[in-house]
Amino acid sequence: MPHRIDDLMALLELERVNDLEFVGRHPETRFQRSFGGQVMAQCLEAAYRTMTDERLCHSLSGYFLRPGSTDAPITYRVFSTRDGRGFSTRRVVAEQGGRELFVMASSFKTAEAGLEHQIAPYSPPAPPERCRPLADVLARDATTRERWLKEWGALDVRYVESSRDNPILENARLMVWVRTVGQLGDDPRLHQEVLAYLSDLTLLPSATVPHDVDLYSDRMQMATINHSMWFHRPIRADGWVLYDQVSPSASNGLGFSFGRLYAGGVLGASCAQEGLIRLLSPEDAASNHAIWVRR
Repeated sequence: MPHRIDDLMALLELERVNDLEFVGRHPETRFQRSFGGQVMAQCLEAAYRTMTDERLCHSLSGYFLRPGSTDAPITYRVFSTRDGRGFSTRRVVAEQGGRELFVMASSFKTAEAGLEHQIAPYSPPAPPERCRPLADVLARDATTRERWLKEWGALDVRYVESSRDNPILENARLMVWVRTVGQLGDDPRLHQEVLAYLSDLTLLPSATVPHDVDLYSDRMQMATINHSMWFHRPIRADGWVLYDQVSPSASNGLGFSFGRLYAGGVLGASCAQEGLIRLLSPEDAASNHAIWVRR
């Protein structure tokens, strides 16, 4: 995964094959399977390559169909479903080796005035400068901490709190501060893509908060199955974003979570995700060496 901001920016610079087909590369990584947030962000970039400048994404929804390999590029095919007076719809299919990995539908619209309200953020969260880096919270030792920083170093992620260590919070809640390590410029499309990227990092793990499980254990198999996101207002991903995540349910080997992303008290985006949280048998665990893997 990108461990520098330049690597993250390069990840979103797709190669154009034709007007509706693009190719995305993988960064240097120890993971054998593609990170879901990367595939979503590249899908959104592919859709934006076919969109007029005045229309921004307001919603997207995708399904992960099978794992992608980090050893080969991913092809993104865009289908221009509709261009209306105020809305445009795109469908993007991510393929690798002739097989579909991920399908995403997204909707774009021209900005307009309208009714305004938002749910208030959790208050008062500890400020980022008083919060520990998430790498320090999750890492078992210096080696795993260094591995985290190698994979996710383009993001500064700070652990705020969770219902595991604060019983006042509702069950299965996790909050982090997150921002890119470096500036992204002023293009709102890029900020949406980075928000989509980072939204997949901690949302599924929030479904494990009430349970005594070890995310680093080979017995823990986690995989995003579907992910939806709604962009309400422009916020910057290179400033501190409070990611407030709640998991209302886990059952049948699946965890469901939703999250809200605030910047300066402004609700910029919401997301919802269902994913696999399977506890493997000791026999099956022998072949499960990644922290997060796809189905």
